Amino acid sequence: MGYALRRVEAILARNGTFMGSAADYRQASLVLLGVPLDATASYRPGARFAPARIRQVSEALEEYSPVLDRELAECPFYDAGDVLLPLGNLEESLARTEAVVSGVLADGKFPLIIGGDHLVTLPAVKAVFRRYPGLAVVQLDAHADLRDEYLGQKLSHATVVRRVVEVVGGQNVFQLGIRSVTREELLFARSNTRLLAEEIFPLIDRLEGELKGRPIYLTVDIDVLDPAFAPGTGTPEPGGRTPGELFAALYRLAGLEVVGMDLVEVCPPYDHAEITSLLAAKVVREAVLSFAAPKK
Repeated sequence: MGYALRRVEAILARNGTFMGSAADYRQASLVLLGVPLDATASYRPGARFAPARIRQVSEALEEYSPVLDRELAECPFYDAGDVLLPLGNLEESLARTEAVVSGVLADGKFPLIIGGDHLVTLPAVKAVFRRYPGLAVVQLDAHADLRDEYLGQKLSHATVVRRVVEVVGGQNVFQLGIRSVTREELLFARSNTRLLAEEIFPLIDRLEGELKGRPIYLTVDIDVLDPAFAPGTGTPEPGGRTPGELFAALYRLAGLEVVGMDLVEVCPPYDHAEITSLLAAKVVREAVLSFAAPKK
């Protein structure tokens, strides 16, 4: 294990491994991290079980992507396990997540995070922004997550992007696929962020000029998809995107400078027949194949 990540190894725990993960951390250019945070769910809890379930169901998939014409053995990645989170202590959970992501970045590797509720994006973005000050954040989501507070709390999955704006600046936050927003959030977005509530793939294509050459952090809330395709999520919102659109966006972003990513809000207790978990595992596979450096 690299020196920087070794310093925080005590707050990592193995909870199964994603298919095809390499045994040697040093050879991997991408590191998979589980962050089983489930502290701020506002409707259906259970996202803490997502990292383990997604790893488990990954074995049902092939390691080869016919779209990318690449397999996992060609793009070594390391599954570092889950960040050990102290239940009931949100501040410490976020601090531990930030420390682990910082360790991965210090070792020169790409962090790919499986949440957990969407609040895990905040400590990840803080760590990535320190390393890449010109960071743009691309959010694929059903919800704007721009509330200043939710039920009196500043730290929530419903406020996470508002907090991210405070870190990177609103002009650097691109919100795609949004279809659920309060009036106050919409007013804030119009003055501060780039909220683009249309189809996600054409928008990414259109934004290429603004994003090209910039470091990008990608956050994908699984509820950007219609609940018909991803029913196992904490706050489902009808009328969403298709898996095909999500994969097309992922492939398009692979041609840009993506330096970190998370996939959040899979909720296994509400995931009949593991439909959502399998889809999430495929998203992780395609992300690894898109963002991990090929073996030399």
